[in-house]
Amino acid sequence: MFKNKEYVLSVEKSKSFSKAAKELYISQPSLSASIKRIEKEIGAPIFDRSTNPLSLTDIGKKYIECANEISTIEDSFKNFVSDSFNVLKGEIKIGGSGMFNSFVLSELISRFNRHYPNIKFHITEDHTQNLIDRIISGKLDIVMDNVLINNKSLNPQKYSTETLLVAVPKSYAVNKAVKEKCYTANDIKECKHNAPDAKTVSLTTFKNEPFVLLKSENDTGKRALKLFKRHDIKPKILFKLDQQITAYNFTCSGVGVSFVSDTMIKNLSGSSDVLFYRLDEKDIERNIYFYTKTNRYLTKAAQSFIEESIKIANSK
Repeated sequence: MFKNKEYVLSVEKSKSFSKAAKELYISQPSLSASIKRIEKEIGAPIFDRSTNPLSLTDIGKKYIECANEISTIEDSFKNFVSDSFNVLKGEIKIGGSGMFNSFVLSELISRFNRHYPNIKFHITEDHTQNLIDRIISGKLDIVMDNVLINNKSLNPQKYSTETLLVAVPKSYAVNKAVKEKCYTANDIKECKHNAPDAKTVSLTTFKNEPFVLLKSENDTGKRALKLFKRHDIKPKILFKLDQQITAYNFTCSGVGVSFVSDTMIKNLSGSSDVLFYRLDEKDIERNIYFYTKTNRYLTKAAQSFIEESIKIANSK
């Protein structure tokens, strides 16, 4: 009954026999006949054809669950066999936020593929929770994130540490009061903000400035709100956005102050219209992790990618 499970999975994903048939490159009558044969073998329908869009019956939901588990086991075995021949090839399914995909993973994947051109990468871009759900369900091999997730199903490996900075439009008058403590984008690239004698400021310096923040589901947004609360600041928030790069671009345009990571600034062309400040706070630093699923076979390709990426980070 699971021989043609990919047909059922495709129909469930597209919620349509016609769309699934096109994706599978078979005729719709042929697909319908295959599904009916599976349902006959089960003795119950998988799909409720009276709904629009197509929905699963209770039996169908359990079938999909089992089919996904079988697919994961099959993939693990294929990877094991491939690794047994000691050839670094295959696929790596990796996920991250827009920021990590754009500024970190793109470079790491490019470097890795220069040495191992037979590895094919599949990239997923999403929010943390959706990425975690995907890796736990076996749809991803690796997730990169800067949130420490306490989940026994996940194995975190530290990639590097990053620092949160306050980014302020250069035109703002507040810069004059702390002009000896600011950093330029080039200073950040040279890691001067992380030197033992790094200059710091208090968040209260900017309490009267307008802010462009990230939403509270984002770790940067959470940390910003925590800092405001610690200093009893009620900030003037102009926008709450999804992406760090968007908030930073607003700062570059002079709209408001934002919180940005040095990871992003190090990978961008420096803007002369923005100044950066390191806060005198203990929780402005956070680790970036590679997450894999506990007790799931990880291919040599995926292991090598993680190990070589960490080596690169430690060499900088």
